[in-house]
Amino acid sequence: MARVAFIGLGVMGYPMAGHLAAKGHAVTVYNRTASRAEAWVAQHGQAAAPTPAAAARGAEIVFACVGNDDDLRRVATGPDGAFEGLAKGAVFVDHTTASAAVARELAAAAERQGAAFVDAPVSGGQAGAENGGLTVMCGGDAAAYARVEPVIAAYARSCRLMGAAGAGQLTKMVNQICIAGLLQGLSEGLAFAQKAGLDGRAVLDVISKGAAGSWQMENRGPTMLEGRFDFGFAVDWMRKDLAICLAEADRNSAALPVTALVDQFYKDVQQMGGGRNDTSSLIRRLG
Repeated sequence: MARVAFIGLGVMGYPMAGHLAAKGHAVTVYNRTASRAEAWVAQHGQAAAPTPAAAARGAEIVFACVGNDDDLRRVATGPDGAFEGLAKGAVFVDHTTASAAVARELAAAAERQGAAFVDAPVSGGQAGAENGGLTVMCGGDAAAYARVEPVIAAYARSCRLMGAAGAGQLTKMVNQICIAGLLQGLSEGLAFAQKAGLDGRAVLDVISKGAAGSWQMENRGPTMLEGRFDFGFAVDWMRKDLAICLAEADRNSAALPVTALVDQFYKDVQQMGGGRNDTSSLIRRLG
């Protein structure tokens, strides 16, 4: 069992930290809104700290799951950031979906302190965090990864080292690019079925067993037909992620025409008041 800190108790971090506690790890949590950390401690026991630095002191592994690059820098290297308390030999594991550039930046900063950094964005959404079934894609030093992978297993069904620092974030970009295209195709297909007078559920039942089948079709197709869009990962966050993808594509000269188009479709959903709807709400544009 490890002594760990967990920084960021949002819809993902709260249950992830809970799984660590349930597995018997000694967990100290920090959250910007202290009442959220207090609620977590009331539910899971363990301890809360007043700053990221205080949470990190004495921890073998420090986990973070926050909003974006700026949030990550703030809790890692800002005033009272976790790196102030990060011990030599410790590993900082970042579950934020952020840029590859900030991952490399923090990896270099950790190395200067005699510590290590693993970028480890996740896929699986709120449901995956709650049921311990996340997919984790990692970048960093192989020895550091080997130390943290058994601990990450508390909330992951799959965890893999993809390469050096930043490779986890780049893999998450591929994930989001694929999801964007899948959801737009699914939205168009279901909207077409409805306008053609077909039974949408019957259509899903048939085509999900063939080449068109996907996780999104099986899990979000029925709820899209019902007009239910409250399944965790919000449009606002997807647009943040797609902006990271498009910026990286500018740097590496990758062509992302569908991704750029779907990003604008998500902008339409935001303008319809759907920024907090989940990503399957693309179909709202086609009603």
